Amino acid sequence: MADRIAITGSISIDSDELEISYVRSPGPGGQNVNKVASAAQLRFDLFASPSLPEPLKTRAAVLAGSKLTNDGAIVISASRFRAQPMNRDDAIARLLALLAEAAVPPKPRRATRPTLASKRRRLDSKSKRSTTKKLRGSRPDGD
Repeated sequence: MADRIAITGSISIDSDELEISYVRSPGPGGQNVNKVASAAQLRFDLFASPSLPEPLKTRAAVLAGSKLTNDGAIVISASRFRAQPMNRDDAIARLLALLAEAAVPPKPRRATRPTLASKRRRLDSKSKRSTTKKLRGSRPDGD
């Protein structure tokens, strides 16, 4: 049986659902960069995952943005560190952070009405502004 990776207290994913491959890191790096594949590329099939509820999947898809492929997989590339295990752990941590953020349902908006005092203040300031503008256009009488 594969290990379970906890996202929240009640939600976890199977470690077999993660595909990790290693590629060469981009950018400068000296003699070692062209020989060692130290960057980790994590692939997680979001919509095929049996561990996650549907509302979490839809919120995660929105949060993933450009990391989500057309076939519904989240691809995370990690090349921050020089060592493979550290990049693998970084990619997994970033996926878990994304899923943990998606696990929190958005707070419903409650419609509110402005108070009577705030309506009066708004109308008073509008009338003061109107008076100021009217006074600019009038010319003094030359008696």
